Amino acid sequence: MRHARAYGFAGLVALAAGAVAFAQSIVEPLPENPPVDVAPLDASALAALAKTQAGDAERGATLAGTCAACHGLDGNPPEGLPYPRIAGQSERYVAQQLALFKSGERNTGLAAAMIPFAAPLSAQDMRDLGAFFATKSAGAGIADDAVVADGRYQGMKFFEIGQQLYRAGDGARGIPACMACHGPSGAGNPGPAYPAVAGQEAAYVDRRLQEYRAGTTSQQDRHLFDIMATIAAPLTDQEIQALASYLQGLHERPDAATLAAIEAAGTAAPAPAPVPAAPTVETPEEPAPDTGAQDS
Repeated sequence: MRHARAYGFAGLVALAAGAVAFAQSIVEPLPENPPVDVAPLDASALAALAKTQAGDAERGATLAGTCAACHGLDGNPPEGLPYPRIAGQSERYVAQQLALFKSGERNTGLAAAMIPFAAPLSAQDMRDLGAFFATKSAGAGIADDAVVADGRYQGMKFFEIGQQLYRAGDGARGIPACMACHGPSGAGNPGPAYPAVAGQEAAYVDRRLQEYRAGTTSQQDRHLFDIMATIAAPLTDQEIQALASYLQGLHERPDAATLAAIEAAGTAAPAPAPVPAAPTVETPEEPAPDTGAQDS
């Protein structure tokens, strides 16, 4: 039954994509306009989350097959695709985003492709999917270490521009450090549902930061969007790309694939040298104490 539903969704998306392609082939493309608010598909989707129980990761695993084509079996998408890494995201964040897709509030760009997948999910399904992906370990890519040849950041490595903004911000331009909300390691904050960003695909981060910088959204509750829009507004294209590169390579420790590559190359860190044993000093034997006894 689950497979049938997945194939049904895939067919729906393929049909929609074919219709768009056909329409574009016979009609001149219209100029790009700011996104407009649309009628919610299910206005109760977000409110329904408040009536759910904590997510069941095992049940979420049975629902996640539909997500695999774009996001990978474990929430780590194949390299080079513009889809976000959702492995390691908090349950609350995943559930909230799915509810925004189902309500139709997130409907711009690639987010529109998520609407038919989220529409049949119940609020509990969303919590269960979030719980499943929260148990998965996020992978990481490689940050660009090319040296910048000119401009404001001349002489710095490309990813170092992003590192500087992520860890320190830019006080002169009113840009706070990204880690204030997303954490020093990029693990996010599940309380206010700030997402994990460590290891996130650079193409996805680049696109999302550009959307925040543009300042237009179809979400009805703008407060979290506006926080990011204010931060992203002063960023240059170069800074957005550098942040995306830095985050793609950010991780707490090497993931399994990286460790395997290191071991295969024979460059594993050497074991610490043993601590030399302390020299043994012989203690002279003390004479037996005189008890005062006399031989008879």
